Amino acid sequence: MEIDAVKIFLDVMRAGSFASVARLHGVDPSSISRTIGLLEEQLGFRLFQRTTRRLVATEPGNLYFERIQPLVDEIERARDEARDVVAEPSGRLRITASVAFGTTCIVPLLPRFRSTHPELELDLLLSDAVLDLIAERVDLAIRLGPRLDTGFVGTQLMRTRYRVCASPSYVARAAKLRRPQDLAAHDCLLFPFPGYRTLWKFRDKRGGVVEVPVKGSIVISNALALLRAAQHGGGPVLLADWLVGTSLKDGSLLDLFPGHDVSAADFETAAWILYPSRAYMPRKLRAGIDFLKANIGSV
Repeated sequence: MEIDAVKIFLDVMRAGSFASVARLHGVDPSSISRTIGLLEEQLGFRLFQRTTRRLVATEPGNLYFERIQPLVDEIERARDEARDVVAEPSGRLRITASVAFGTTCIVPLLPRFRSTHPELELDLLLSDAVLDLIAERVDLAIRLGPRLDTGFVGTQLMRTRYRVCASPSYVARAAKLRRPQDLAAHDCLLFPFPGYRTLWKFRDKRGGVVEVPVKGSIVISNALALLRAAQHGGGPVLLADWLVGTSLKDGSLLDLFPGHDVSAADFETAAWILYPSRAYMPRKLRAGIDFLKANIGSV
């Protein structure tokens, strides 16, 4: 029995579909189905009940999964430990991040990453959905927000601050924006998350906090698109410093309230590196974490 077939079975159990595992491995779903069928023939029992709408593990399939999963994990851990003794970081490293963060902060670093770790292959999964790290076999994720309680191991990558910005053309033609409360009279660009589309918070240097209700006729679900809309005069927008930094430097956006900390939820936010807890950290994972910590912010 080939261990690769068993690993495919584990992937299907975690993902719940042949199609998801096929995307993970870059093959046709029929290939995954054939692999599972051959494994079932070798085992002598059905692992899944298949219908046109659902894929459900059988009772023997669930039992086999519970017993075989820790064994395969131990085999892979032994391989990683042995490989790390004699080799530079190698293998495939799967990283997930939001579309905006990945495009802005990670993609510009890819040539440097390739030259630093030529033996590593990188899968960069950019998605605004919160991916299942286990089902998608993700090695590390970058998540944004206050301290995250996710059941995974976490380490802070960098602190995050938010800014309310607008283009020079908008500032020149719109009603004056001398204080945060003036935003209530403006048509803001909004993000469809709680707080981001209804109430922005401002904290001055003395610690005083003002909550400003905001409204807007345009709501965009992608931070990069919000950035572009603001650059083209769409109105005030609340975005992270790592996203607007270049625009503030080149003058395509203006920081409307530089004397304030701004938030839609929590003033203390950060970008976090998360990874599944393992007794042994493969060298490729350590290399990825060290590289991100050393280079993010230097783009």
